Amino acid sequence: MRILIVDNEQPIRETLKGMILKLDGTYEIQEAEGVRVGLTKITEFKPEILFLDIEMDDGTGFDLLRQVNAPTFQLIFTTAFNQYAIQAIKFSAIDYLMKPVDPFELASSLSKAAQNIANQNMQRQLEILMSQLGFIKQAEKQIVLKDMDTTYFVKVSDILYCMAEGAYTQFFLRTNDPILVSRNLHTHEEMLAPLGFLRCHHSSLVNPAFIKL
Repeated sequence: MRILIVDNEQPIRETLKGMILKLDGTYEIQEAEGVRVGLTKITEFKPEILFLDIEMDDGTGFDLLRQVNAPTFQLIFTTAFNQYAIQAIKFSAIDYLMKPVDPFELASSLSKAAQNIANQNMQRQLEILMSQLGFIKQAEKQIVLKDMDTTYFVKVSDILYCMAEGAYTQFFLRTNDPILVSRNLHTHEEMLAPLGFLRCHHSSLVNPAFIKL
């Protein structure tokens, strides 16, 4: 499997490469120190998995992604604390790792990425990510929801309410059947509360647009 690590700090690239090879020595890994070289490597190396830093010397990871047409790789962000970016990443359901990278979280991210190599949804996920960051004009915000088998692209305005189901969350929608997502309600509250959603009960999160008095 081909992996590209794009990060402006060489020690971080080397550490991450060593951690990946320790998990599986058969990976073919290349490195890039920024946006310009990263774009060249993507074209030439055609990575199946891309580890991408957010803040780099010649731009951001988002600058790189805006210049990639029809991405065929699985994307994993690697970042120090950047709450605004992380919230946008969560909306798009793209994976991310906080620095310093935890070996167990790295193994989990690699496993998920390998399982999703054939996933054809990355372009749409990136569009939602960019819309959250303000790079793409979009009339209504969307959120990416995943169950065991399917990826859903849902307008936030179509969400009626969310219900806690243990470690899972059930989304009830205006236009579709409910969707059961393997993230807890608190995780979704962090994303949806800034958009006005209300925690009216310990197990429910409600879209105020559908509250009738």
